[in-house]
Amino acid sequence: MSIDDGVLATGVTAVHDDDGTDTFDTFVTARSRALLRTAYLLTRDHALAEDLVQTALAKAWFHWSRIREDNPEPYVRRILVTTYSSWWRRRWNGEIPTEELPEAPTADGDDGLDLWDAIGRLPRRQRAVVVLRFYEDLSEAETARLMGSSVGTVKSQTAKALAKLRLDPSLATPAELETP
Repeated sequence: MSIDDGVLATGVTAVHDDDGTDTFDTFVTARSRALLRTAYLLTRDHALAEDLVQTALAKAWFHWSRIREDNPEPYVRRILVTTYSSWWRRRWNGEIPTEELPEAPTADGDDGLDLWDAIGRLPRRQRAVVVLRFYEDLSEAETARLMGSSVGTVKSQTAKALAKLRLDPSLATPAELETP
């Protein structure tokens, strides 16, 4: 088995057997970690991210004979994003009951999670755009293809997300908070 030399240049991996056919097991072994990272960035929950990757790979497995001849990773990433979108359309996004109340935030608050919390407060579509564009370093066209939307939609969602992040009080510096 070999991995294409274009991995470093493109970041996309295609895994081939010596006879030229892709194997699903090899693909899963080689790319599941990257897919899990993307799923976690979308869902912000480890267990849900694992479920999302497993669901996406199960959907890909049914069409493996058709997609294995090209590079299957973009196809599987597309399944990942569309499955995530369909999940949040169907699921209730309200409160989750717990036995204990969460702890109050500490005064120092400089634990590096402010940006992540602010991204978590974005609407899901804007969060998906930010994750794909800035964490996964995809182009606008690649992001649009994965989300099943136009490049213009990706641009507008990115602009709206960045505007919301700029206005988020948890990301403001102390000097910005003091100005009226």
